[in-house]
Amino acid sequence: MIIGIILEITVIASIFLWFSKQAGWIEIVLRVLSLILVVLIINRSEHLSSDLMWIILIILFPVGGTFAYLFLGADLMISRTFRTIRRKTRESRKYFKQDPAVKERLTHADPVAQNQYHYLSETSGFPFYFNRSADYYPLGDIGYPVMIEEMKKAKKFIFLEYFIIEEGKMWDPMAEILKAKAKEGLDVRVLYDDLGSLMTLPLSYASMLEKSGVRCIPFNRINPIVGIIANHRDHRKIMVIDGLTGFSGGINLADEYINEKDKCGHWKDNVIRIRGEAVWSLTVMFLTHWNSLRNTDDDFEKFHVIPEDTETEDGFIAPYGETPLDTELTSQNVYMNIINSARNYLYVMTPYLIIDTDMINALSLAAKRGVDVKLITPGVPDKLIIWYITQSYYRPLLKNGVRIFEYEPGFVHSKVFVSDDICCTVGTVNLDYRSLYLHFENGIFLYKARAVEKVALDFRETLLKSREMTAEKIRKGPILDFFIAVMRLFASEM
Repeated sequence: MIIGIILEITVIASIFLWFSKQAGWIEIVLRVLSLILVVLIINRSEHLSSDLMWIILIILFPVGGTFAYLFLGADLMISRTFRTIRRKTRESRKYFKQDPAVKERLTHADPVAQNQYHYLSETSGFPFYFNRSADYYPLGDIGYPVMIEEMKKAKKFIFLEYFIIEEGKMWDPMAEILKAKAKEGLDVRVLYDDLGSLMTLPLSYASMLEKSGVRCIPFNRINPIVGIIANHRDHRKIMVIDGLTGFSGGINLADEYINEKDKCGHWKDNVIRIRGEAVWSLTVMFLTHWNSLRNTDDDFEKFHVIPEDTETEDGFIAPYGETPLDTELTSQNVYMNIINSARNYLYVMTPYLIIDTDMINALSLAAKRGVDVKLITPGVPDKLIIWYITQSYYRPLLKNGVRIFEYEPGFVHSKVFVSDDICCTVGTVNLDYRSLYLHFENGIFLYKARAVEKVALDFRETLLKSREMTAEKIRKGPILDFFIAVMRLFASEM
């Protein structure tokens, strides 16, 4: 917005200084062109509420707003990195193969399983597997020691892909293990988001790890000249060990995520560990991004480990990814499918609630059907304006019977949907525009696995520490309410 306004002022000033006689005609032409662009945006928009900001910006500032839209909103300036990711993502689809035996079982299951299977596997290309082991840890503090122990047992390779890494009590022991394993000859790789870790790691950190034998890449390096390409970030959380064990969940690798640093009160987050054939999907996701940035692997199959089926079946599992570089909103559609299939209850934990009318209507309709719909959001904000915007979305939901609670001890960072003790998804996807539309994300969908009940139990226990919200509790006064209403227009870029 700032860039757009500066461009607008500069262009208009130049017009009046050098072309004062033609300024009127130029202004008319620009206004006409901006209106044509707005019509095109409306006609092509799949989610008009998320494009509303661009429409307003273009109408108010025809020159600056148009340039900003072409660079950011229309993705016309896609970097070489993103072009490569698109190509590698298409190529990697060959590694996602659906087991016919799993397909046969799911196509004869109940409609919840059939519908989610058909969408994730047949449409989005992420296969379902027989779940052998899925362990849910309701706090980063509890999951972190498990991650450490699994890393110590690695014999072949360790892959990490995280949005934030910060030196401290959490990351430093992990880094030492990675360096030691690299010296032992293991293939050790770290991929972190350059913007996510901009304030937490030295600019030379990747090269420092490389010198210790750990291969490391910052995702989508921040470039001051073409910094506008920074809009799409790698928000994924993936750890793969030997192709046999995988981790995901909400935590990044910094001290607040295990409550070693008091940033926003108690940090409520989660970790999920999976074992078995489903780990392959996480491996392919990591290798796709890695080879988009540094092409080191001609064939991913060398990392494909077929585990022994020593553990009994425990329902079904489908790890999935989200990319902003296609037209399929995989993560949002997984959420919508869970909402629409809920019959008894629907529980949601999310740090942010900045959603479009489709999501508002789906949650409201579920409550109107008699489903017990409950949401837990933070009681202590990490970003005050975002927290106010989150609260501004409570009103239409509360009015339609959705119950909303705020976690009193601190900040909820878990991203969880769970329904009817049947299915859940745990991962990295916030209920906001950036996660749903702009970021690379990942999640793990579970159906009729024991971990589903553990996720539901975690929600109910968190609920006991949360205060229920009402419309009266979120009133801020007319001036602040108006300011928040204006900020909601630009929430997609926050």
